Parts: sequence; structure tokens; C-alpha cells
Amino acid sequence: MPGLKLEVIPTTHKLPLAKPVKGAVGKTGSWRWRKPVVDNSKCRRCFLCEIYCPDNCILVDPDKGVSIDYDYCKGCGVCASVCPVEAITMVREGGGNG
Repeated sequence: MPGLKLEVIPTTHKLPLAKPVKGAVGKTGSWRWRKPVVDNSKCRRCFLCEIYCPDNCILVDPDKGVSIDYDYCKGCGVCASVCPVEAITMVREGGGNG
């Protein structure tokens, strides 16, 4: 696709992952009505959320835990669904449970 830029980030995973970049319509996180919130005290650093995120906006650091790029997260909930210890919950944008 013309104009499509992917940046490959070095990772400990076997497969290279591309970092999201600003698209033709800008940052896409404003589309979401709910967002994932991580309890890093529960997180086991299994990397499943990072691997399954369709927008690749989750980064798991073995020392710091999970961080989410909310500029690109669309709130689909895949990360919360695949988390084996339920460390990720989906909350309504602006507060409350979603």
C-alpha cells in the first residue's frame, strides 16, 4: 500500500511485531467507548495480551509490566479476553465499568 510505514521493534518474541503509526485518519483511539485497564500486580508477564492485540498497542516489559498506547487502542477487549489471570479489565471511557 502506498504511504504505509511499518516500524519493526526488536523484541524477545519469535515473530517481529510492527509498531502502530499515525494513519490517514490520525490516531484511532478516539473511536473507543471502553478501554482496558491493567492491574500490573496481577500480571504474570505471559505476553498473551501483547501477542493478540490486533492493533499492537500493548507493550509488556518484564520489569515494569503492561503499558497500553491509548492513542491507537480501539477498546476491542481482546487483551482482557486472553489474559489468563484477569489482570486486564475493560472500563467505560470516562469511568465506570464497561
